[in-house]
Amino acid sequence: MTDDFERAVAQVVDSQACSGCGLCTRLDSSLTMQLDSNGYLRPRFDGDSQAIPNATAIFRRGCPGVVVRGLAPPKDATVHPLLGAHVGLWNAWATDAALRHAGSSGGALTAIHTWLLDTGRAARVTGAAADPAAPRRTVPVTITSRAQALRAAGSRYAPVAALDSADVLLSASAVCGKPCEISALRQTAGDLIDGEAPLMLSFFCAGTPSQSGTDALLADLGVDLSDTVHELRYRGNGWPGRFTARIDDDVVSADYDESWGRRLGPTTQWRCKVCVDGVGESADIVSADSWESDERGYPVFTEGEGRSALLARTPRGRQAILDAHAAGVIALEPLEVSQLAQAQPLQTNRRRFLSARLLGSRLAGRRPPAYPGFRLLRLSLGAPRTALRTLRGTFARVRRERGEREAH
Repeated sequence: MTDDFERAVAQVVDSQACSGCGLCTRLDSSLTMQLDSNGYLRPRFDGDSQAIPNATAIFRRGCPGVVVRGLAPPKDATVHPLLGAHVGLWNAWATDAALRHAGSSGGALTAIHTWLLDTGRAARVTGAAADPAAPRRTVPVTITSRAQALRAAGSRYAPVAALDSADVLLSASAVCGKPCEISALRQTAGDLIDGEAPLMLSFFCAGTPSQSGTDALLADLGVDLSDTVHELRYRGNGWPGRFTARIDDDVVSADYDESWGRRLGPTTQWRCKVCVDGVGESADIVSADSWESDERGYPVFTEGEGRSALLARTPRGRQAILDAHAAGVIALEPLEVSQLAQAQPLQTNRRRFLSARLLGSRLAGRRPPAYPGFRLLRLSLGAPRTALRTLRGTFARVRRERGEREAH
């Protein structure tokens, strides 16, 4: 059985389907998440396998490199073909000015974190933040106070494995993670958690860049690998916020287009490029940037006060949002799903043509995860010429990448 688990993990990693979520480290104490040569977090065995009972079955059911399952929508849900089901949708922002300013897009999730802790609805919140000892890196953290929530506010465009934390499996908690991490937790909570599953929070995710992307961006700004970075933020302190790093008394920065668009985004790992669920359909609550759009329908990144689109995916999530609003923690205003879809072209286009990408990958010899329940084929059939171009482009890229790997 141990050999079966090791083979299952190796198969996901070898096929480049690993998202770096950290689920497997909860199934085997000898596994740790470490950066590979490409700057992505991957599981590595430290000694002989120490897998828990039924580890292979749990892994194959929950690992997002194996499968992500589309969930049945709640009875009263509105279902959008590209953004999934929701039972509530609003523009939202933190009423606390400090939280709103620190957050990437209005601070709504950070405000909910603090409210959960203050009211005792959660004893802890698992999230991600800069490593205090090495702020270039991002690590999972356990948040138990407003001060800790404030330090963890803002996006982290770098590898982190939220499930690589023992606290994620404790009851009376909440977990905020990438959609792939929340999908894994949703599918395995019954096996790994005693008591009620945690409240699950997520955000629209464009993918996980390589750690090398951060290092290259810093180098562009004149910061060498040997320089000690004392503080690093990817976004926040405004909306959309600037990438900033402090080195002794000096501060370097780059705007969102330069940081994400030119350096970080292009290093996104392959698994994220074929992700079915960048919109967090497995979560209870999901946040997203609620951009204004230009005449072409594309987001405008002008600095301003942050606003989050806040989706309740489940009745549990809706009740938490409404209770936080009633407590004065977050402000809410109605939002139409068509407005959110227009503001998120990356997510809608990726979902629309994903079946073509998946087929192109398979034809080129790389097996992607399985995505039952998402009805992807019918989306691509609506624009067959674009789907065919996407298939051919994916096939060519995967063949080229495989050839480059084999050459090395």
